[in-house]
Amino acid sequence: MAGETPAVPVVNMTLPTNRLNRLLDQLDALKSRFGARESRSVEQLLSQMDRQRVNDAETLIRLHELLLFLSAYPPSARVRSLSESILKSFAKRVAALHAADADLTALESPEVSGIDGTSVTDTFSYYIVRWLLSRHASQIRFDWDWFDDENRLAEAWPRFMPLLEEDAFVEANVPYPNWLRAASGSRRRDLPWLLQQFERLQLADKEKAELYNAQKLYVTWTPRFRESRTGMRVPLTKRVFYHRERLIQRRDVSLKQELENPPPTLQQLSPKQGETILDMTRAASTVRYRELYGFTHGDPRRVFQTNIGRGVDVFVVGVPPGLRLPLRAYHAAMIFKNGVAVGYFEGISLFERMESGFNLYYTFREGETAWLYARILNIFRHLCGVTAFAIDPYQIGFENEEGIESGAFWFYRKLGFRPTSPKVMKLVLNEEKKLGSESNYRTTASKLRKLAAGPMIFELDKPERSLSDHSRRGDWAGDWDRFQVRNIGLAVQRHMAAKYGGDGQRFRSAAVKELARVPGLNQSDWREGRLAVLSDFAVTLTLVKDLSEWSDSEKQALLKIIRAKATSDESSYLKLMQKHSRLRRAMIKLGSQ
Repeated sequence: MAGETPAVPVVNMTLPTNRLNRLLDQLDALKSRFGARESRSVEQLLSQMDRQRVNDAETLIRLHELLLFLSAYPPSARVRSLSESILKSFAKRVAALHAADADLTALESPEVSGIDGTSVTDTFSYYIVRWLLSRHASQIRFDWDWFDDENRLAEAWPRFMPLLEEDAFVEANVPYPNWLRAASGSRRRDLPWLLQQFERLQLADKEKAELYNAQKLYVTWTPRFRESRTGMRVPLTKRVFYHRERLIQRRDVSLKQELENPPPTLQQLSPKQGETILDMTRAASTVRYRELYGFTHGDPRRVFQTNIGRGVDVFVVGVPPGLRLPLRAYHAAMIFKNGVAVGYFEGISLFERMESGFNLYYTFREGETAWLYARILNIFRHLCGVTAFAIDPYQIGFENEEGIESGAFWFYRKLGFRPTSPKVMKLVLNEEKKLGSESNYRTTASKLRKLAAGPMIFELDKPERSLSDHSRRGDWAGDWDRFQVRNIGLAVQRHMAAKYGGDGQRFRSAAVKELARVPGLNQSDWREGRLAVLSDFAVTLTLVKDLSEWSDSEKQALLKIIRAKATSDESSYLKLMQKHSRLRRAMIKLGSQ
């Protein structure tokens, strides 16, 4: 669907698709070569592209991604200016394909969705639909063509629409869109009217979201240029960084050294500035059919900005009290290169261990990925005090063929990560011997799947050992190797089932009452939102059998940790945790069983 159409020169020439793709081949080959001659060649190619009409979606996508890369990694001001100028023509280009009845299916892929002039359609969450209504009401609508389960609506809509039961409870083929249109007064009002009804329910936000999400209603958003992948740009904190030399390669990066380097300065943004950045992170995710917890629920009062060099601005986001995870601390980050959104990071931490999720968008994966990742970890190593970085198996290829095809396992392994499974570690050591002795040897896809069967971890404070040391001693295991926070949750459920017959309310009440015996803990001082944090810790601590034997100072330190989870920035909460060795030992034991 056509979106906002910036004024640009009219496209007035057409090359055969194969000739155009040859030009794109040349552009692709030159995009990461930064000599003066190569830069002039790129300028000439872009000048030719500016005048070309594209006749199919696949070629248009290819042109778009090359232009985005050149905007993020420009060799010169002229190349960047030309790339940005051509990108402004994409709404017209998409509209021309639509008018020619071209197949636009390729534009819907999550890897390339969000091009200016296109729409995204999905069962967006209650929180995202509410945000879209508050910021982009004129660009969104229900899409009934995708809807496939009317029974869900019969459970919720009668509370908003008098007499709907007469139709919904006993009739077949109920025309729910007609009911909605009649109740709202017009088609343009149906989505805002329905959301307003959910907002009026005497329920907590979480319960409203559960009720709305259960309907699985499809919503279409047609973003404007500045919210699309094509046109979204964050204001630069420094001048544009022009690339004159080759990009930093993985082999150039020492993760240990990067983590030990001084941190960049973090500047806290005002709540208004923080909200602006959160709007950008939500738009960047939504147009890609993604939703990141930290962006959806980010706290505008806890947004920090830093520039890590080479044109990269990073915005670190925290989550407000009341929306935090029960035990782990949550942080997210959005990464912009010369103003272009290139990826995001998610860090979920307990004590000194952070589960790190890093996603550089498909278009930019040839652009200094290892250096970016190392610099992001440096930020969180200092902000949160974490020294152990864990990676979920999915990221390295477990049930993720893209991870297998990209060789993600070796990307992390060569940065210094190791598998936490002894079985996988032995496979790795054997594989590394073959790679070292056979010049033409390559790890097969089937073996990469075996290597991706378990988590990986990088521990800054663990001494490095040689391959022969590992083989001889087999002592690579660390404190966190068998830990999963899920194990704690499952143990809590089993305890609740065994002692309280599965009654969660009774369990929580008894656990809080037991924890309240700790000197200085007055339950009446904990308001409703903070009481939930106290309750989460209380049910967890019922599994710590020797809690009564802890010293008074250990118990008082525990109370400070719980209060920090409920009130302070979560980085403060983590640093208090890191000082409590007895709580750390107890948590690791529970999470490793």
